[in-house]
Amino acid sequence: MRYILCALALTAATGCGTEPEAHAPPPGPARATLPSYHVVKITASLGGAQSRGMAINAGGFVAGWSDRADGARHAVTWRNGAIADLGTLGGPSSTLPWPGLNDAGTVVGISHTARPDPLHEDWSCDAGGFLPETTDLICRGFVSDESGMRELPTLGGNHGFAAAINNRGQIVGWAETPVHDPTCVDAQVLGFKAVLWEPKPGSKGRIKTRELRPYPGDSASAATAINNRGEAVGISGDCDQAVGRFSARRAVRWGRNHKPVLIPDLGGVTWHTPMDINDAGDVVGFSNPPGPGDPEGEFIAHAFLWRSGAPAARDLGTLDDDPVSEALAINSRGQIVGVSFGAAAGSRAFLWQDGVLSNLNDLADVVPDVLLSAQDINDAGEITGRVRDGVTGVIYAFVATPAR
Repeated sequence: MRYILCALALTAATGCGTEPEAHAPPPGPARATLPSYHVVKITASLGGAQSRGMAINAGGFVAGWSDRADGARHAVTWRNGAIADLGTLGGPSSTLPWPGLNDAGTVVGISHTARPDPLHEDWSCDAGGFLPETTDLICRGFVSDESGMRELPTLGGNHGFAAAINNRGQIVGWAETPVHDPTCVDAQVLGFKAVLWEPKPGSKGRIKTRELRPYPGDSASAATAINNRGEAVGISGDCDQAVGRFSARRAVRWGRNHKPVLIPDLGGVTWHTPMDINDAGDVVGFSNPPGPGDPEGEFIAHAFLWRSGAPAARDLGTLDDDPVSEALAINSRGQIVGVSFGAAAGSRAFLWQDGVLSNLNDLADVVPDVLLSAQDINDAGEITGRVRDGVTGVIYAFVATPAR
């Protein structure tokens, strides 16, 4: 269970265990083929002790979240180091749980509303640790652009969740239906399905909502990423507690015909979760291999890469003796970023390139700071994520730019 909680915390908030010291670059010819990086720590915040860059677009525009001094968390953007608070849908907190940003600067994420939840569910927003407090308020997906933050509709239930947006303005996530699903556990009551929200042709600002069905025989689905060709990826399985685990019995892709097709996984039973898909159709994420604890839903996942059309997914491994890793983003050049964690060294950002998994701290001069996670990478190779200040312990967003 500890790794389950760590996994959700790494996606949503902070790492687990002791954070690492920076290491000397590894010797050998493989190191010479990898880029080196100049890292800029983004210190502009909303006054709390944590911020995180979750997405970086082609223009180097960063979106993410920042904690306030009062304990709330707000979705934010950074442009040229200046921070902009995106606000909320009326409740205390909002956030970007995934790399929800496109090249036009439109942001998607989740937010508390001011409306109480009549079923008192935990839902993905709170149960996953994406928002910092449990409020018993309805949580909805949002889209934010120059017109401000707007709420996205559900499939007839109370809660929603927006994860990603492409350059066509198509948004994916998941939302509750009005159906009481018997495969739900804990405080989850209503079933949920993956959703595609997209602009209505010829209707400025209006949104069309489409349900993306689970794989045949499953009751629940959730879409986590979408590329510019309109291909979405996500999970399919039981309702469970609406946070991965048995909801992620299968990794799936929805093509332009919106039918779910299986994506190869690493062979376990649970936690098969795509996190990103590039325009070539290559998918990265995390997946449990077979092992003790997996059938019961423990989190023992490794980062994976599935090349479009390949018969199997590739296990990308972990850093050093870490038991767990997650691939979080892939760009058009096939560069992959993510996080490795679970051992005494704590969480560390990684770059996978040309078959080599590297500690991002080894590719940049950041001592005494530590790059804790790499959340997104654009096609120019610029990376954003979270960095721990080695003097104050405050966690900031960062941008790592390849050296020219």
